[in-house]
Amino acid sequence: MNTSQLRQEINYNLEKLSPDNLKIVAEFLAYLADKESELATQELLDIPGFIASFERGKQDIAQGRRF
Repeated sequence: MNTSQLRQEINYNLEKLSPDNLKIVAEFLAYLADKESELATQELLDIPGFIASFERGKQDIAQGRRF
């Protein structure tokens, strides 16, 4: 099943839910989105030298240096 089909199935089933269950679904989706964001952030932080490189980039921008 592709992404478009999954979204259609989700929307179809959402239409059947009570307001209370919709709230639960919304909270669960927010939880999943947060976890995915945290995982992506951790992947960046695990790259050797990433933080130092990121900080240098911020300093370059603050000082008007662009590459």
